[in-house]
Amino acid sequence: MSQKSKFADLKSGVVVFLVALPLCLGIALACGVPLFSGIIAGVVGGILVTTFSGSKYSVSGPAAGLTAIVIAAISQLGSFEAFLAAVVFAGVFQIILGIMKAGTIGNYIPNAVIKGMLAGIGIILIIKQIPHLFGYDKDPQGDEQFVQIDGENSFTELVNMINYITPGAVVIALVSFAVLFIADMPFYKKNKVLVNIPGPLLAVVFGVLLTVIFRGMPSFAIDQQHLVNLPVINSFTDLQNNLFFPDFSFAKTSAFWVVVATLAIVASLETLLGIEAIDKLDPDKNESNTNKELMAQGIGNIVCGLVGGLPVTSVIVRSSANINAGAQSKASTIIHAVLLLISVLLLPGLLALIPNACLAAILIMTGFKLTKVAIFKEQWKFGTEQFIPFVVTIVVMLVTDLLKGVCAGVIISIIFIIRDNIKFSFESSTEEMDGKRYYLLKLPQQVTFFNKGYLIKFFKSISNDSKVIIDGSINKSINRDAKDVIADFVTNSKKKKIEVEFFKYHK
Repeated sequence: MSQKSKFADLKSGVVVFLVALPLCLGIALACGVPLFSGIIAGVVGGILVTTFSGSKYSVSGPAAGLTAIVIAAISQLGSFEAFLAAVVFAGVFQIILGIMKAGTIGNYIPNAVIKGMLAGIGIILIIKQIPHLFGYDKDPQGDEQFVQIDGENSFTELVNMINYITPGAVVIALVSFAVLFIADMPFYKKNKVLVNIPGPLLAVVFGVLLTVIFRGMPSFAIDQQHLVNLPVINSFTDLQNNLFFPDFSFAKTSAFWVVVATLAIVASLETLLGIEAIDKLDPDKNESNTNKELMAQGIGNIVCGLVGGLPVTSVIVRSSANINAGAQSKASTIIHAVLLLISVLLLPGLLALIPNACLAAILIMTGFKLTKVAIFKEQWKFGTEQFIPFVVTIVVMLVTDLLKGVCAGVIISIIFIIRDNIKFSFESSTEEMDGKRYYLLKLPQQVTFFNKGYLIKFFKSISNDSKVIIDGSINKSINRDAKDVIADFVTNSKKKKIEVEFFKYHK
């Protein structure tokens, strides 16, 4: 690897670290588990999963999409330690899925739905981070659920923040946006010195400086609640107090295995969807080995469960930040994980000066890159059968979650497929000769009950005293429902003086 590629990975690693830090901590806070559990998941996902991963740019870590499942599972099993045991077995389950080649499931998700998922995540990221820009930090930064843990939702939170605006946070957010905007301009990228300083890192530096400066200005002072909330680890004893280990005593209950199956399936689906989306963003258009990825995730979750980390999946926000920052190899992902560990163990005092508003600005800029207007224009240009599943995926994601949004998009896509199958599978023509009208109906290779409506409509359009030729020369199978419709037409045709002729039709 060239020196230039190594430095590109270092810069990308720093950017991903700045995006991952608030998400790892925020997801842990949203789940109601120790904050260090989120860091552990980020470190294990970044180092261990990346090592075995089938994707070049995927970043794995705690996923916001699992928050509701984690909360429900801990409540059901009665303790975080019992939940960790379930995470271990879920990892084993994922390895088995990888061995069984279940990774190919992601290949059957329509492109419009994948793009809708990316745009939806971008919009959710923007909406969820806006309150933090104004200094309203009641909801954790890692919470992406529409209905929040405090009973509010994404939209009511935007209304609530109006009563809690912090002037200092607003100033820091504006400065952060300005820095990020400047860092994205051509002159910055062409400058030999500036190009080596990641925009997000520069924004954080300004954010920390302003936090320190505002301490002497009561109107703009940033309270601790508006700064990064880190686990306190000043000694080996503190580290021991922040580590939790699995309790396998619940493995004898059916509820335990329901949690295991739920975790394994949902985490695997989120990973496969994430990998599909990441491959779409990949400038090199690499095709990830999804079966290998499932096994890598399984290994990661086994270790997370054993050392007290949240379950991990491939996560799109961090992965997209990795690609946008110019990563060249897996090294950037490993670097971000090492920085996560070092920051919490060695630099907690410094990181505790980072304002949430600054990190929110970085996350919002990441969100805008995921949901560009050009994507909406592109899908519109492709027609309704692409645009509608795209929009439905986004809307359902906004008011529920990622998986429900994807399922809704897939269902709409299937409806369009069925419609097109019904509409375009038959070839029919009509011609008038010697005062008599002739109809030709060519049956496709497969005729199912979905085609029943078309057949009924076609036969109703046939005029009296005419002739119908039903051509089954390429037909290989015909459903019983369709056969009955044809048989009924033949029976009734005699009353209307309609002559019916079959060509290579298998009754």
